[in-house]
Amino acid sequence: MPRPVLTAQDLEKIPEGGEIAIAPDTLITPLARDTAEQRQIQIRIEQPKAESTSSNQTRTIALGADHGGYALKEQLKNYLREWGYAPLDLGTDSTDPVDYPDFAELVANAVVRGEAWRGVVVDSAGIGSAIAANKVPGARAALCYDRASAKNSREHNDANILTLGAKTISEETAREILAQWLATNFAGGRHQKRIDKIQAIESRHQK
Repeated sequence: MPRPVLTAQDLEKIPEGGEIAIAPDTLITPLARDTAEQRQIQIRIEQPKAESTSSNQTRTIALGADHGGYALKEQLKNYLREWGYAPLDLGTDSTDPVDYPDFAELVANAVVRGEAWRGVVVDSAGIGSAIAANKVPGARAALCYDRASAKNSREHNDANILTLGAKTISEETAREILAQWLATNFAGGRHQKRIDKIQAIESRHQK
């Protein structure tokens, strides 16, 4: 089934300063983005509500950030609440300098231990947090920079932790990435064999 596409023509009926909702896998043409920016139209990614494991429990997303990612973490936390998820904020709580490995480990531990369904870590570039989180056995952290990489990380790699670089992407892009990442399921099939090999490497190097 072809992916939906948002074009500039689709925005003609949207009033200036208005909003249009699209599915997470929608392709947005460059002209549509330019038109939306010129006419101040917000492109909102529709995020399906989290499925509850029981009538009173929503899916928990562990969140962590260093000082460089603190502001974006706070913004993403609000989006998660709007989408029906339960954020588990593991810090940091300010822009005072801290070390990203500490928070990447906290998030990875929460995911691996089953305290959170998935995890998100934010630092300035997202690279260091991915490296640190992946040192925790069972963690599969992926640095994503657009919706395509977010979808691939889930569909092919069954990533359970998303890392983002607050100084490399905009808040809007981070929101789109998170929405896509949460909405994408692992494809299984031939990809499961590769995940099994990743886990085998991990097992061989554990002491």
